Amino acid sequence: MNNIFLKQPEKLFLRLSLRDKILFFKQLSILMRAGIPLFSSLKMLKDQARSSSMAKIVKQVILDVENGQYLATAIGKFRKVFGDLAVNIIAVGEISGTLSDNLDHLAAALKKQQSLRQKIISASVYPVFIFIATLLITIMLTVFFFPKVIPVLKSINYQLPWTTRFLIFISDSLKNHGLSIGLSVITLIILVFFLLKIKKIHFWYDKTLLYVPIIKKLMQAYNIANMTRTLGLLLNSGVGIVKGFHIASDTTANLVYRKELIKIADEILKGEKIFSHMKKRPELFPAMMTQMIMVGENSGKLSETFLYICHIYEEEMDNMTKNLSTAVEPLLLILMGILVGFIAVSIITPIYGITQHLKPY
Repeated sequence: MNNIFLKQPEKLFLRLSLRDKILFFKQLSILMRAGIPLFSSLKMLKDQARSSSMAKIVKQVILDVENGQYLATAIGKFRKVFGDLAVNIIAVGEISGTLSDNLDHLAAALKKQQSLRQKIISASVYPVFIFIATLLITIMLTVFFFPKVIPVLKSINYQLPWTTRFLIFISDSLKNHGLSIGLSVITLIILVFFLLKIKKIHFWYDKTLLYVPIIKKLMQAYNIANMTRTLGLLLNSGVGIVKGFHIASDTTANLVYRKELIKIADEILKGEKIFSHMKKRPELFPAMMTQMIMVGENSGKLSETFLYICHIYEEEMDNMTKNLSTAVEPLLLILMGILVGFIAVSIITPIYGITQHLKPY
């Protein structure tokens, strides 16, 4: 019998961008709200697929739905592509008869997640650009300009200052071993990338980020916004609180927050309150957030509270990303000035010293 399912190795190479997932869920929601049956809606989306991965996934989902499977079951076969959040939101929507609404909420949640991610990237682009530009200018001055001056400085019987001797050492090293240094840096970057794949090392890396000034507040706001949005959406859709925390843990990038969410789920099973555990980790969960969750638990409006907290931290992140470039720009310009000034002083100081010792005829 022919296997109608995608082979496992082929599934490993299927990837969808966040934008593709948002469009898929949003368009499916719109088509179903217009009264078009699920099967027909999926066929229409397959014909409009923007990528080969999307076309293959939707084709398989169509086959599963045609064979009588739930949409959540069909989507669940691509859990690594869509994530636990999508699978559970769709499953609850099918059971409760609110699939089109849940798909719309899911698309909106992913859209906000994409927006937060783009804000962090946008805030990082300018500082990274300035840093790379500074580095390139420094390397160009050290490798191409300074070596032309070195023979003159070395030919004169004069004790060169330590700044000049240090710059000569750097210049000679880059000129003679530049390729080796470049390859070593690339190897180090690749090594760090693979080391971060190790869970324990990645955990300590994530933990370190939460203690770095400036980055700490940004990472905290980003993780809290994503976490509370997921929890609010899941609880509004009818997912249980314990399961909600497990799903929120799976969709949280930072391993420190992921571990704490699992701990909270375990505490809930023991009959403990959510805010009780959060109070013990003020560095992860600010006092304002803990107080709001306490009120939400006592009033029975926890889902609304999570969504409100998400809104607060999204606004906070928006303000931080707007101000980040303004705050970092002077520091980067000072760094550029120090590096270029160091090179200038290293060249000018010995020349000035030599001219001072010259005797007029």
